[in-house]
Amino acid sequence: MSKADYKFSTDNVGRELLHTPEGMRDIYGEECARKIKVQETMHHVLKLYGFKDIQTPTYEFFDIFSEKRGTVASKKMYRFFDREGNMLALRPDITPSVARCVAKYFKDEQLPIRLCYEGNTFINTSSYQGKLKETTQVGAELINDDSSDADAEMIAITIECLLKTGITELQIEIGHADFFNGIVEEGNFDEIEKEELRNLIVSKNLFGMEEIIERKHLSGKLKELFLKLPELFGNLENLSYAKTLTTNKKALHAIERLEKLYAILKTYQLNSYVTFDLGMLSEYNYYTGIIYKAYTYGTGEPVAKGGRYDNLIEQYGKKAPAIGLAIEVDQVMLALSRQKIHVLKEKPVTVILYKTEYRKVAIDLAKKYRDNGIMVEMIRKSSRKEVEDYKELATRNAVKQMIYVKSNDEVLVIDMENGTEKVMDTAE
Repeated sequence: MSKADYKFSTDNVGRELLHTPEGMRDIYGEECARKIKVQETMHHVLKLYGFKDIQTPTYEFFDIFSEKRGTVASKKMYRFFDREGNMLALRPDITPSVARCVAKYFKDEQLPIRLCYEGNTFINTSSYQGKLKETTQVGAELINDDSSDADAEMIAITIECLLKTGITELQIEIGHADFFNGIVEEGNFDEIEKEELRNLIVSKNLFGMEEIIERKHLSGKLKELFLKLPELFGNLENLSYAKTLTTNKKALHAIERLEKLYAILKTYQLNSYVTFDLGMLSEYNYYTGIIYKAYTYGTGEPVAKGGRYDNLIEQYGKKAPAIGLAIEVDQVMLALSRQKIHVLKEKPVTVILYKTEYRKVAIDLAKKYRDNGIMVEMIRKSSRKEVEDYKELATRNAVKQMIYVKSNDEVLVIDMENGTEKVMDTAE
């Protein structure tokens, strides 16, 4: 083997291991710092509303998330087995995990429980969809409160979290799961027809939807309601119009709940962010009441989702109403980037460069800075490197100030933005 061949082969050793699996990605540097800052900002809002932190496992027994619970389809989950042969799954959704915890640790609590979390979810979407398969969520669950005030508060929290990140162009679309359940009940759809219709509505297949409606021979008003369903989007007038097309109590109660919700959000002075969508359905079948999605421009996907799930926790052993929200951090980051919002910049780092013999001076100086809330990175100077090499590193890392400990008595302060240097006496 020639030297050239040898260099080529060694240069490529492990090269195939540098890439992440499809749908996964590395986040580092300023982007990572900004993402963490965004998460902290939204988490702080949740804490201000009285939510307490909870952490659940990244993977659990498959049955926690199985399709019968109303979460994502089994084929979209990452499944594997442990040594004992138990089927496990990476969590595709954090809400079922929190529901399990509530049934286990708060079984006898009857008054409101407020829990919040930060974590990653994993959904094995099709490669052709171009979506991330691992995403980060900041979320909250309000348990043991079935009031419309709880519904309104969760939507208000969602809006406030997003506003605090810097996003101001924001729209919350709200629907109600029981509106759809009510009108299919009125139309005498069986479970198979109901699921088929549901899938057609979610995929916005209007032609397939019309075909099913025509097949059912519905009454004039109910037929009109189904065909108009994709258009029942907007303000309160659409809710009033929908009331005239159905006599089903469940559907009418759903509309009344939405009207009550709007009145409460008006008290919050957040009603300008709200529109209604009676055709809204969620991919999660466990929702029983209001469902909502938050949108902003710069991303085709919702930046947040939420809804009421009054029957889910009962599947784990505790009867309890609940409502939750989940903010998709990666979508928020995409929106902030495309809207050129840069309000959440990390504080600048000061670099302290020192030789071994001046280590104590450097450590004492770093402690003094950190005690005053200034971030400091310490670097011991290599005898094989020049100060200029470290200046170049500081420039690459957007460092604004570098301090070089020249002796026990003085340091050199280097302003990286304008290139000026000055001596600072450490006795000061």
